[in-house]
Amino acid sequence: MYIYSTRHGQTDFNRDELILGTTDIELNSTGIRQAAELAERIDGMDCIDLIIASPMKRAMKTAMTVSERTGIPVFYDDRLREWDYGWFEGKSRFTDGFAENKINYGMRMGVDGESLLQLSHRVYSMLDDVIQNYSDKNVLLVSHGGVCRIIETYFNDMTTEEFSGWFMENCEIICYTTDRREVKL
Repeated sequence: MYIYSTRHGQTDFNRDELILGTTDIELNSTGIRQAAELAERIDGMDCIDLIIASPMKRAMKTAMTVSERTGIPVFYDDRLREWDYGWFEGKSRFTDGFAENKINYGMRMGVDGESLLQLSHRVYSMLDDVIQNYSDKNVLLVSHGGVCRIIETYFNDMTTEEFSGWFMENCEIICYTTDRREVKL
């Protein structure tokens, strides 16, 4: 089984280096183009059986763009929604305390957000379910930057320093196998 992971296309928050978690916004024109390019790339791969996406607008639009081009069915899973960054939401990515809070596993982000442990629990449980329920399929997960980082830790061990520096571009694709090794595309 192969699990492909991608991050949604660009939004205005992404372009402006603002923290984007629970704010449910659409793709911008660059993000729409990126989603179309992703769809074309996936259409040429001819190896994905189903798409599971976050129900947030930016991920849904990315997933639907792929589905419309390829005919691959899309299902939605709330466990793929982006990390709740609490009061950091909408602030600059360079806001004091954000980078430090991002790696403190037991602390809620921005006081009233979601801890890294909570995020990891929901994403890991989703991955466990996907592997159990679709072991005979290849699955594309369409989610968000914070979720993609957790998906990476499911398949590959990371130090805290590696975790804090890991980044996935909009509409980049990473392929994993269920024996927990990354496959280079």
